[in-house]
Amino acid sequence: MAASLLQGPATKPRPTTSTTPLPAQAPAKPAAKPAPAAPIGWSASRPLTMADYLARPGVGDRLASSTSSNINANAACRDFVFTGTAQATFDPNTSWFRDPKNASAALLRHEQLHFDITEVYARIMRQKLVAFSAKANCLKLQPAFNNLTKGVYAEWDREENRYDQESNHGLNAPRQAFWEKQTQQKLEALKAFAQ
Repeated sequence: MAASLLQGPATKPRPTTSTTPLPAQAPAKPAAKPAPAAPIGWSASRPLTMADYLARPGVGDRLASSTSSNINANAACRDFVFTGTAQATFDPNTSWFRDPKNASAALLRHEQLHFDITEVYARIMRQKLVAFSAKANCLKLQPAFNNLTKGVYAEWDREENRYDQESNHGLNAPRQAFWEKQTQQKLEALKAFAQ
């Protein structure tokens, strides 16, 4: 019995931010650091809320908010039978709103759509994995799987950047509405590949 587990190439979550430590103060007893929050899987019935955004912007961050999402793709061969998975996830620990108490519902909708676009590409990945499984060679799986995932990740990254550019980070209301409608249509068209 041969078994292997592969993951897609390491990618940075969309977009990543870093937190900046506070200046040193008088020595104090180190406080217990809370455990990081678990990633949130995409669900049509569970939209993101302001409370999901746990990080704070870094000193140089100029945006009003940042959503960190990722597509976790895995593949395995067991007894020379291929299986593959892809899941869209949101990372609360690296996602933030500059001023959560005064953030608008429109800004949260803009950030939710980033996560929805991630789900679109997770579904595209699942669709490609179905086709890939028909011709997968378990002895040469890693290079072929990497090529498949790199292609989807590159398309997803371009789409996320285009969304921010065209909608002006959600400030262009007509373009934001266009992207919301278009993304919902894509999710519907790919519903056969929803989890």
